[in-house]
Amino acid sequence: MKVKHWAQASAAVLLAMALVANGFAQSSEETADGLVKRLSSDVLESVKADKSILAGDTSKVVLLVESKVMPFVNFERMTASAVGPGWRQATPEQRKRLQEEFKTLLVRTYAGALTQVSDQTIVVKPLRASPEDKEVVARTEIKGRGDPIQLDYRLEKTPGQGAGWKIYNINVLGVWLVETYKSQFSQEINAKGIDGLITTLAERNKANAKKG
Repeated sequence: MKVKHWAQASAAVLLAMALVANGFAQSSEETADGLVKRLSSDVLESVKADKSILAGDTSKVVLLVESKVMPFVNFERMTASAVGPGWRQATPEQRKRLQEEFKTLLVRTYAGALTQVSDQTIVVKPLRASPEDKEVVARTEIKGRGDPIQLDYRLEKTPGQGAGWKIYNINVLGVWLVETYKSQFSQEINAKGIDGLITTLAERNKANAKKG
């Protein structure tokens, strides 16, 4: 896949996550597809209208992602799945570091891609789920210039305080994000152990920060 296409796809993922996050923050009773349909127009237009974001203001985009998206991602589950069997052997401190570095990696990835947004629109497909389901797959399609971008994401309904839906995996063009990172992380762990993976992620994040 071309780099530009992946950048657009990443931007699409971020937008969809932002839509779901904003919706679930306001009402956990609505269905995922209903929330996305109701809020997609407002979110897309607000992004397009922000000249500083469109001009590539990375710091502002990072703040946007941190505040609107990340509180609604289950990073413990996402990181544990990506790390695989090594997660069970990791110490509490190692798990904390892994989550921090993985979060930074994703925030920077999506923040950089968000500036690619131009004339995209989101088409939300009917949600195939029952009201009692605790996990769902929401399917959407991003339409703009070029071929439509398939975007699916897995969400779980969390109980207790702060109950609501949280994202724990994303599928862009048939590729699930967690599975992609799981393959990369497995190679690092086999070669350098958990601490080696943490170091690699930290170095990658530092390099990305210098670019932005």
